[in-house]
Amino acid sequence: MDLGLKDRVYIVTGATRGLGLASARELTADGAKVLLTGRDEKRAADAAAGLGPNAAGVAADNSDPEAAARLVATARERFGRLDGILISVGGPAPGFAADNTDAQWSAAFESVFLGAVRLARAAAAELGEGGVIGFVLSGSVHEPIPGLTISNGLRPGLAGFAKSLSLELGPRGIRVVGLLPARIDTDRVRELDALSGDAAAARAGNESRIPLRRYGAPEEFGRTAAFLLSPAASYLTGVMLPVDGGSRHGF
Repeated sequence: MDLGLKDRVYIVTGATRGLGLASARELTADGAKVLLTGRDEKRAADAAAGLGPNAAGVAADNSDPEAAARLVATARERFGRLDGILISVGGPAPGFAADNTDAQWSAAFESVFLGAVRLARAAAAELGEGGVIGFVLSGSVHEPIPGLTISNGLRPGLAGFAKSLSLELGPRGIRVVGLLPARIDTDRVRELDALSGDAAAARAGNESRIPLRRYGAPEEFGRTAAFLLSPAASYLTGVMLPVDGGSRHGF
């Protein structure tokens, strides 16, 4: 199936590794052009170089109030148009309610929550009919994850913001979608497994609770993201799609 991605232009944030990079790779593989971001300029440039001539990399910190407008302008300058954005942010500091500090909460709010809101607003102001705004969130939108209290607090709020935005932008023909990954085999998930003190045992235990009995591959997530961002998904908006091997217990 042709997803209709050829020559469409997307911004993908947090794309120097993990889910953001996997999504950018699948978008460019299907003919899209991608402006990818990361906090480190060299890593962003190297990641873009690995995707070929249809990708460009720039340094951006989502907590920077000026970053959103700058990225939208850069995408238009580099590629001549903007068709969508995938807002992928790093995971906030792990910890339990009694352990996380005010400073950790404030830093996470600025980058994970408010940074994502700014990016979505800036994209919404530029997109026309057929545009799309995607959020990479987490299965914690529906089910809290032990040891990730800050994420559990912020991700559901972003899902609510995304749903509100979908209602506001729908009449303009702009879609808003979310992806809810669970145990995808990325550096971030391996780091979380290692916090248990026995990464192999933690992984085995997690896999035993996943109906498909394995972690997802980054490219599996990336292909799902590419579809949701593409014109092939033109009648999907306001949805939060689990990409979790069946881990979510509800419908």
